[in-house]
Amino acid sequence: MAARHKARLWALQILYRIDLNPEDLETVFADFRQAYAIDQHAFQFTTELVQGVRDHADALDAIIERTAANWRVARMSTTDRNILRLGVYELLHRPDVPPLVAIDQAITLAKKFGSDESGKFVNGIMDRIHHQNKD
Repeated sequence: MAARHKARLWALQILYRIDLNPEDLETVFADFRQAYAIDQHAFQFTTELVQGVRDHADALDAIIERTAANWRVARMSTTDRNILRLGVYELLHRPDVPPLVAIDQAITLAKKFGSDESGKFVNGIMDRIHHQNKD
């Protein structure tokens, strides 16, 4: 498995944890590193993703809510909302990640960890956000 894909898996797990149980990020990162054998380089990308999502959380949620017709972020499943936050963060704030990679990775995570409809749901929202921000 590619290092960045692993980093996204770890980021999703951390975002899920802190979404359900807000706590100090440094503690979460330390616990996570102790529990898993993690490559330092890949984990650096993980910390950048998690911190970026946290730093832009309000803006990300506003974009997701505006794009997801009739859905409030708070009413989405914890998994779907954190996949979307992560994917939209990469799409809009990580120029080192091609937009189609950000979308594909979000869909892959949604299919693996979400419900039967999560892949379609995430795809639709990510695609609309991508097209709205092309200009």
